Amino acid sequence: MPEQKKRRKRKHPRLPSGYGTIKYLGKRRRNPYGVYPPTQDYNLNGSPISQPAICYVDDWYKGFAILTAYKAGTYEPGMETDLEIGEENISQFTQRILADYNRIRQTDEELTGKTFAEVYEEYYEYKYVRDKSREYSKQAMASTRAAYKNCAVLHDRIFRDLRHPDLQAVVDNCPLKHASLELIVSLLHQMYQYADVMEIVDKDYSANVKINKAEDDEHGEPFTEADLATLWAHKDDPTVELLLIMCYSGFRIIEYRAMEVNLEQKYFRGGVKTRTGKGRVVPIHSSILPLVAARMERYDCLLPSTPDTFRGKMYEVLEQLSIQRHTPHDCRHTFSALCEKYRVHDNDRKRMLGHSFGNDVTNAVYGHRSLEDLREEIEKIKVT
Repeated sequence: MPEQKKRRKRKHPRLPSGYGTIKYLGKRRRNPYGVYPPTQDYNLNGSPISQPAICYVDDWYKGFAILTAYKAGTYEPGMETDLEIGEENISQFTQRILADYNRIRQTDEELTGKTFAEVYEEYYEYKYVRDKSREYSKQAMASTRAAYKNCAVLHDRIFRDLRHPDLQAVVDNCPLKHASLELIVSLLHQMYQYADVMEIVDKDYSANVKINKAEDDEHGEPFTEADLATLWAHKDDPTVELLLIMCYSGFRIIEYRAMEVNLEQKYFRGGVKTRTGKGRVVPIHSSILPLVAARMERYDCLLPSTPDTFRGKMYEVLEQLSIQRHTPHDCRHTFSALCEKYRVHDNDRKRMLGHSFGNDVTNAVYGHRSLEDLREEIEKIKVT
């Protein structure tokens, strides 16, 4: 048997989750250890935003003392200059750390007793009230509240005591459609991300929660060219207006509730289902731009009602126009069919629909397309 490589021993203890970071910056520095606070903010892609160092010290254990004081709320700028670890004051140094650690434990006990409902209220305020970096639509906020209501069985449970089976049972026992289950799973992921930042939990038990139900709206039939012509002839109807927007952009009905609409740069950004589908950008086709602008001015969003309410109105209007019955998801099939008919590059069609590239590593990893590249492709689609 080949000789196994010996594992290098860790020079310093591993820091607890959410404690912060101590980085060794090189031996040529007088204070070679940078002491950094725990990550509090994430960008839109979910990556942590790096923060400036609290201070720089000449010994790793001084850095640990600084992080402990920072976490306990007793740190004051410059206190690192007063820390000494010599034999004559090691006891004082240790007592200082223990005092701060006891403060942390007391705070942790207050945090870990919070219920699911209490964590939700804090998360909701953190995302929709305190965060001024972006504006959320009323529909996005309503979707979050609806997902929370569907987790009623968890409301009075201690959040820290929940485990994967508790969360999975909520999804498995919910009788609603696939789209509603997607919102529940998304809420759980976001609440655990918030709880991790706030050090309420040590592990994300929502990570492997999944929907054990077949997609209920994937199969469908596109609108015909004659159907589209009829819809364009009645584009002033609010229901038809959204149907046309959906046919020429390709998102799922639920995704129009919390979608970012940029009229200046003429694109949609949204998606709730898969890793490749979330946050995808689709240019606004020139034919529907006036419809999108009018709808945003009228409602300040694209879908002001619930998907089920819109579905009911859609069935009524299609019957009035003598168009055979379609589901909202058929609009997504229509967009795909239009892309195929007008020879939009298949890879770009996948990007705009949010489909994965499967085993195509070249496009999945190395495919990079700008907004204007996608706009050139989507404008191949003609309105007849």
